[in-house]
Amino acid sequence: MTKAIMIQGAGSNVGKSMLVAGIARAFANRGLSVAPFKPQNMSNNAAVTVDGGEIGRAQALQSLAARRDAHTDMNPVLLKPETDTGAQVIVQGKRWDTLRARDYAKAKPKLMSAVLESFHRLAKTADLIVIEGAGSPAEINLRAGDIANMGFAEAAQVPVVLTGDIDRGGVIAQLVGTQTILPKTDVDHIKAFCINKFRGDVSLFDDGLTAITEHTGWPSLGVIPWFEDAWRLPAEDVMDIASTHDGTFKIAVPRLARIANFDDLDPLSADPNISVDIVERGRPLPADADLILIPGSKATIPDLAFFRAQGWDIDLTAHIRRGGRVLGICGGYQMLGTEIADPLGIEGAPSTVQGLGHLNVKTRMSEQKRLALTAATYTPTGDSVAGYEIHLGETDGPDRARAWLDIGGRSEGAASANGQIMGCYLHGLFTADDFRASFIGDLASQDFNYAADVEAVLDKLASHLETHMDLDLLFELAEPVAP
Repeated sequence: MTKAIMIQGAGSNVGKSMLVAGIARAFANRGLSVAPFKPQNMSNNAAVTVDGGEIGRAQALQSLAARRDAHTDMNPVLLKPETDTGAQVIVQGKRWDTLRARDYAKAKPKLMSAVLESFHRLAKTADLIVIEGAGSPAEINLRAGDIANMGFAEAAQVPVVLTGDIDRGGVIAQLVGTQTILPKTDVDHIKAFCINKFRGDVSLFDDGLTAITEHTGWPSLGVIPWFEDAWRLPAEDVMDIASTHDGTFKIAVPRLARIANFDDLDPLSADPNISVDIVERGRPLPADADLILIPGSKATIPDLAFFRAQGWDIDLTAHIRRGGRVLGICGGYQMLGTEIADPLGIEGAPSTVQGLGHLNVKTRMSEQKRLALTAATYTPTGDSVAGYEIHLGETDGPDRARAWLDIGGRSEGAASANGQIMGCYLHGLFTADDFRASFIGDLASQDFNYAADVEAVLDKLASHLETHMDLDLLFELAEPVAP
């Protein structure tokens, strides 16, 4: 009989995604079939699934932790922000609509049936479903029509563990205050709490645990110390990506306003011989970079304008004149060309704009999105790579004659005549250790295995939770999935 339990947060960024990944790996290590589930996620960092759709990157990591393939049922509603007030709505892996925030609030009740359908279908495949909430249930102004937190818990009749983040301070108020502000029908779903991200001597918070239990009546599942290796796992949110400075090969990455699918940076940041410098708005691209990597974007034309507004187009030209290398992936690839045409207004008003002009290719946006898990060959060396394609638009032009990837006989990518400037649509290239070493050259770590490193960190995270969290009680609190 499948059991389920939901991890909700007493605030945003309390570490729910990491906890679900660790819990999934811990119970998978115990021999259970585990599946992660998040009713609604908001992220432009998407993953392509085995069934040809897309889900949030965090759920893809959680599926890896559970040792199973990522599937669209793990994240049935994905919101991909395109502007400050609107987002593309992905339902069960496919584009459903593009809505302003106010219109999406009205549409949410219609999506509950798809959420429950995916949840119950997933439940047929596992012994335990570990569910991740979104934001905080204390946002009671969003409770009507909720599908992400207590609205889902009520509809699916699943128990909840409430997580507090002690690193921010005020964790007692986070938890007790959440109970105080929620209606009793929602409070009744909460069966326990835990404290995350503790630094120092855990015993110093014993009185705090007692105070929370006395005020709420909830048992504690434990105080979880800060997990130092969290940065080595793929980042879910753009705010989680950070610069690394220890390596000898320096890659500069401009943080675009609508940066998307930035998991390309994860293996580069993890490689001990590579430094990744995330360049924030208002800062010039560093003159000492060996490579400038322009990442993916959810809105290429607006992000190209943003790129120019920072003066990065001037910095990029200077970098190229100095002999520096450039790589554009997906939206970054499109920006490097001579022109981007959006006649249908996919990204706003219909328009055609001039690209950065460093690759002799042009891009034409179209409504059809390409979603594919892809194996390819890096033609200069024959190295095998595996990744995914997730983009709108087609790119063509003379520099495509120097395509540097082969995908089952289909050429992909473009390069300048001297090979200094390159672009492609394939995400995930750098997870391939041999390709990463070939592309970076002698300065890359020759003995670093990225996939093995991620697996080792997931096992270490599971052990961390086995030590500091009462997983036996958590499993006992999980309840059978109602038909």
